[in-house]
Amino acid sequence: MGLLSRVRREFGFIRGNLLVLILSWVLMDLVGNIPYIYFSLYIEELGGTPFIIGVVNFTSFMVLASVQFLGGYLADTYGRRWLIVSMTFGVAVSNLIFAFAPSWEVVLLAVIIQNLCLIYQPALSAITADSIPPEKRGVGFSIIMFISNVASLAAPPIAGILFLYYGTLEGVRIGFLLVAAFYLTAALIRIRLKETLRNVKNQGKNLKNLIKAYPHAVKESFSVWKILPRSMFFLFIINNIGSFSYALMDAYLVLYATQILKVKGFEWAILITWLTTITIFAALPSGKLVDKYGRARCLLLSWLLYAPFPLLFLYGNMPLLYLSFFLWGISNALFMPGYSAMEADLVPRELRGKEVGCSQFLTYVLMAFGGLTGGFLYENVSPASLFFLSFGLVIVCIVIQVLFVKEPKKRHT
Repeated sequence: MGLLSRVRREFGFIRGNLLVLILSWVLMDLVGNIPYIYFSLYIEELGGTPFIIGVVNFTSFMVLASVQFLGGYLADTYGRRWLIVSMTFGVAVSNLIFAFAPSWEVVLLAVIIQNLCLIYQPALSAITADSIPPEKRGVGFSIIMFISNVASLAAPPIAGILFLYYGTLEGVRIGFLLVAAFYLTAALIRIRLKETLRNVKNQGKNLKNLIKAYPHAVKESFSVWKILPRSMFFLFIINNIGSFSYALMDAYLVLYATQILKVKGFEWAILITWLTTITIFAALPSGKLVDKYGRARCLLLSWLLYAPFPLLFLYGNMPLLYLSFFLWGISNALFMPGYSAMEADLVPRELRGKEVGCSQFLTYVLMAFGGLTGGFLYENVSPASLFFLSFGLVIVCIVIQVLFVKEPKKRHT
């Protein structure tokens, strides 16, 4: 078999909606992380404290959680495309508020607006799963991660350069302006998406009816768990515990690194670039492993690799920090295709929007409280305490993964 034929056999499924989504993700990922490399320091520059950073993150996740039920219901009722396209424009414009914020309170307002627009997330997850053949899901999701991470590789160095030349305040503002421009372009590309839901309801798509539909959306989203298999429920539990564990540390990694470990500002950008690079090189092999050896085994390996990260970071010198980010990068590369493929295998097409909406609702609520808890612990107990708590929760995830998450006998299309 010739090389061209092998490439077509392996990657021929990347067309149509999947190609449109990948192109839009490339544009978004090229710049999306630039303002967030030093975002916690940006909030401090605008008058915030470590606890205020926790409040901003708490609000972000709570608002994001509040729209997940409705987003999932709308995706499974009125279709995926219209929600994705319209709200991508909204997310793009919201970055302008971040860019010109005179205080952390205005940043908080921008966070609320942006996360309301992310009501399209369940629709995006659903249309992605709809567009990848079942036998290619491991490779498909790993390709998405690979391309996204390659695109995002430039963001940390750019953020570092902006930090060096313009400082935290002006550097982050320029970053948000770049994000707004690239996201608007991505929104224009997403206009070419095609609807994947077979039975789309076209009547009643107005604001009044959408608001009235919220209680029904919540009820229907919870009802899917009566139908879904046991492994999906425990996968859902693990993901939520892990998300809380990650949120405890996330916003405070840059603070701990720069203020306690004395990592220089540009060195932090290099560490983030290292993490992204490792994820990129591990992405495609991870997807093949997920398809060949099963989703459950790869998810377990992902948790085992991630477990040392909180402690290595806590006691890190530069070599230990590079090691911790190396393990985290490989863990990321395994987790994303493993989880996404197993979720698509276990959930029927007509329930994906609701399942994703319900799952992400609880995930974001727990991440909200995780960020708030992390801020409280960092400021009032000790910076080390949140790393110890995070490590303990990862061990819980490993135990549940071993005991309760099994490969499905039949995969949904």
